[in-house]
Amino acid sequence: MATEAMTATAEVDRSPIPVHLHIGERVLDRGTGGTFQRHDPVTGQVHAEIPLAGAADVDAAVRAAHEAYLSWRRVPATEKRRLLLRLADLFEENQAEFGRTVTLDCAMPYMPVVPMVSDWIRYYAGWADKLTSEVVASPMAGGEFSYTLGQPYGVVGVILTWNGPIGSIGMKVPAALAAGNTVVIKPPEVGPFGAEVFARIVKEAGFPPGVVNILPGAAEAGQALVDHPLVKKVTFTGGTATGQRILQSCATSMKPAVLELGGKSANLVFEDADLDITCPHAAMMSVGFLSGQGCTFPTRLLVQRPIYDEVIERVAAVAKSFPIGDPWTPGNVVGPVINAAAVDRILATIEQAKNDGARLVTGGNRVGGELATGYYIEPTIFADVDPSSHLAQHEVFGPVLAVTPFDTEEEAIAIANGTAYGLAAYISTRDVARAHRVADELVAGEILVNGSQNLLVNRPFGGFGLSGMGKEGGRRGIEEFLRLKGVGMKVGNGGAFSFLA
Repeated sequence: MATEAMTATAEVDRSPIPVHLHIGERVLDRGTGGTFQRHDPVTGQVHAEIPLAGAADVDAAVRAAHEAYLSWRRVPATEKRRLLLRLADLFEENQAEFGRTVTLDCAMPYMPVVPMVSDWIRYYAGWADKLTSEVVASPMAGGEFSYTLGQPYGVVGVILTWNGPIGSIGMKVPAALAAGNTVVIKPPEVGPFGAEVFARIVKEAGFPPGVVNILPGAAEAGQALVDHPLVKKVTFTGGTATGQRILQSCATSMKPAVLELGGKSANLVFEDADLDITCPHAAMMSVGFLSGQGCTFPTRLLVQRPIYDEVIERVAAVAKSFPIGDPWTPGNVVGPVINAAAVDRILATIEQAKNDGARLVTGGNRVGGELATGYYIEPTIFADVDPSSHLAQHEVFGPVLAVTPFDTEEEAIAIANGTAYGLAAYISTRDVARAHRVADELVAGEILVNGSQNLLVNRPFGGFGLSGMGKEGGRRGIEEFLRLKGVGMKVGNGGAFSFLA
């Protein structure tokens, strides 16, 4: 599994990056919210002290962003595009440093995420000067000429997820800036390093002070950001429970929000699937990549009964082959989970699955030996999982896969749709008609067939139900940061104004 990028990590500096608060032109090495002692998931030891923003810092950053917005919204679209394209160039020039922050932030084995992020920046740079109004009626004698205006909201509060903060920046911030908004970004206290490097290249790219503000902080800072009256929209990626609290806070002032939340995505494998492709993909995207800590991951594997035993055997064999260990070591595939609380939660879920009657195929334990002090859990696969059980209904956010058999297409769809989530779904089949038919029936915001790639920038992404609301990606992604205004203009010499009964 080693790649050229992974091999490069042998010489990468693994020391944490000093983190600051970035408010307008000011760079602060401490905030009013105290500090957070961050434990390295690899060793379990404290390795960084993170300054935390308090309510006073949030207020200062929002006011700086609001002041910057008053001029940023009027900056020519071509200039916004130029600055964003320069930012994309700088992402690519700093690829090694951003790759390092991915491992620092979430202990994921080194991978080249920068091309994905720079693609998102370039895509929305291209939209900056292509946003147009719509004429909704033709001028007529005595009639009205009507058109629409898509205008920026103002200050957008951006709250990032810990399991991919730099990717989350790429999915949110370029679209908001291209639409003419300014932003206050709150990276998580457990994963602030990528945002720190981002702050540096924003300044280097030449963005005016206050357009991008960055405040590492805990939940209190996030709450202050959501509640601030000058924050006109919130975009959040993270857990469903936190998303619900954000939505409740926004409701008091009818503040709109984009919420990309949890998932329990189903992977439907039909008997005609190409198992040489399907089984490695099913294993990597559930218990391998990021140690299963991803909202879109296909953590429910639904397999048609004629191939059920073979798929379990193949997927288990792939999972057992993943090297587990230090994410800085070239070739390792599975690293630690994020913290000790995650270890306890995941192990409790594994025990409950056993008690509920699921069959443990492989894994199920915390890794011992030389990795015992870190937060490592074995890739774990359960078979014969009841679709109504806790494991099948709740997001684990760890390397645990639930496998369930089905007989008919209709049964597979019913099981897949049988949760309160609706973020993504996966289909494996050689039958094109079936793929389209099943995709039409699945209740999920993104359907991926035969290994199609997640999170392409030109395709809208966002879930249904407990998986959230709103879209990131595609034209819909920039429209989320524009509020629509209708304008009507009286033309000609029409009759007097009157109400029609």
